Amino acid sequence: MSEIKRPDWLKVRAPTSKGYHNIKGMLSNLNLVTVCQEAICPNIEECWSGGTATFMLMGDTCTRACRFCAVKTGNPKGILDQEEPKKVGYAISQMDLEYVVLTSVDRDDLEDLGAEHFASTIEVIKENKPKMIVEVLTPDFNAKRPLIERVIKARPDVFAHNIETVERLTPSVRDRRSGYRQSLETLWLAKEIKQDQYTKTSIMLGLGEEDHEVQQALEDLRKVKCDVVTFGQYLAPTNRHKKYLPIVEYVTPDKFKHWEEVAKSMGFLYVASGPLVRSSYKAGEFFMKGVIEKRRLEEKANKPSFPTL
Repeated sequence: MSEIKRPDWLKVRAPTSKGYHNIKGMLSNLNLVTVCQEAICPNIEECWSGGTATFMLMGDTCTRACRFCAVKTGNPKGILDQEEPKKVGYAISQMDLEYVVLTSVDRDDLEDLGAEHFASTIEVIKENKPKMIVEVLTPDFNAKRPLIERVIKARPDVFAHNIETVERLTPSVRDRRSGYRQSLETLWLAKEIKQDQYTKTSIMLGLGEEDHEVQQALEDLRKVKCDVVTFGQYLAPTNRHKKYLPIVEYVTPDKFKHWEEVAKSMGFLYVASGPLVRSSYKAGEFFMKGVIEKRRLEEKANKPSFPTL
């Protein structure tokens, strides 16, 4: 099958700003990893220059092997940098950030699958910068309640976990240990543990999904009371990915707009939808920043108010 031509709306310039290169150098010196770099994100300069960044915890080697992902896979053999939470806290103190996203590789080699490391990092950030808005984009933790509960108790402002694609395509897109229903249960547990916890997920388009399947995925997400959903174009990060998980379709901006309108009509608190949108996306983070700061002011006035879903 011949490769389909990449449309003009998906072309982006390479990062050139001084701020981008300064941050890149500092992260390298601290031996820290960001998903912005590892996942070859097209929005990296916009986000790093605009007050947001996504840190990838627990190394650069994932124990799972999802076909869409650029992160290398292998067995880290339980190796974990126990100083990483402090390093991330320091890096954030040196960056002009208002919103930070913490994500990670899957660490099935760890007894707690990395839940304690997530929680510790959140707690260090909150201790050093109480007003910092922290979003976590976590693995599924095998949908184990005690592990998800440990992360939630560290008080992230947003708990995100990506379903990535529709149910039919999940076995061919994600690692065999990463089930569609298991991801839904992870999102449901986050809400069940803390009812006012904001939850978020992301769906890639262009993998061969049918409209009715996307619609069903949205209905499934509403059933577990997911607050935020983002849609983005699947872009094979390397030639190897193009072979094993080819792009079936470049979805048009009009189609992304359609799904944005559908999701909003279903009651999602916020929807970001576009070819270059990723799960951690500056526009969405700006919106959530406003929502979270409003909630904080209401809680300070002892008048909590939560969005009606």
